[in-house]
Amino acid sequence: MKISKVLNNNVVITTDQSQNEIIVMGRGIAFKKKVGDDISSEAIDKVYRLENQTILSQFQELLADLPLEYLELSNEIIEYARRELSSPINDSIYISLTDHMHCAIERSKKGMTVKNVLLWDIKRFFPDEYQIGCKTVEKIKEHYGIQLPDDEAGFIALHLVNAQTENGDQGNIAELTQTMQDIINIVKYFFKTTFDEESVYFYRFTTHLKFFVSRMQNHTTHVDETDEDLLAMVKVKYRNAYQCVQKIAELLENQYQYQMSSDESLYLTIHIARLVQKNR
Repeated sequence: MKISKVLNNNVVITTDQSQNEIIVMGRGIAFKKKVGDDISSEAIDKVYRLENQTILSQFQELLADLPLEYLELSNEIIEYARRELSSPINDSIYISLTDHMHCAIERSKKGMTVKNVLLWDIKRFFPDEYQIGCKTVEKIKEHYGIQLPDDEAGFIALHLVNAQTENGDQGNIAELTQTMQDIINIVKYFFKTTFDEESVYFYRFTTHLKFFVSRMQNHTTHVDETDEDLLAMVKVKYRNAYQCVQKIAELLENQYQYQMSSDESLYLTIHIARLVQKNR
């Protein structure tokens, strides 16, 4: 491989066998080297193949200014997150997570803290992502001896949620969590009940809500494939849950000009019916 651009002593731009631009990382890989020089494959620790050109350009810009250890830690967390989370993680996470960790560490060194007003909702709605955020905070303490607050674990969780959206855009998490809370409130008031938020059934319900609201935000609704007889049966069998879903549909149409599909009504009805049944 020949160097196309040197970002720093540890990161360079080159091309693969198909002439696609890639980023390669390795300790001292570009030391005393210049554009056109060869790099040994043995010196490469990590290869980044980012298909989105905008993300690729932004990542190059970020890497030029960051010490290698931030990138190594970010890689470790991203690989761990991809093993732990069921949904694909968009390449934008390389930028958002790496940059956030760097900024959080630098703020901590200066004695600055940022309050995460969404922390309580993040713990409730995104427990898997929050757990990875806590893991990241632990790793930062191991590497740098810096104890970041729970607020930062929540911010990291939000970056992971953002990176799981279907089109890879940075979603409006404040709107996402608020909409989820609005829907849960409708269910609570409709059935005049509260829920055990530590239960697996509440976890499943909020997981379904997360991706439902995310699809709504990104305008990627399910195409209706529901059999009309099945929908009719569900309306009868879970009559109260279906009526509750109609209340939710009214909220979404009035507040977001969003019309739920028959598929979404069906799935949400079943999830609500199961949640309420198990709660009782």
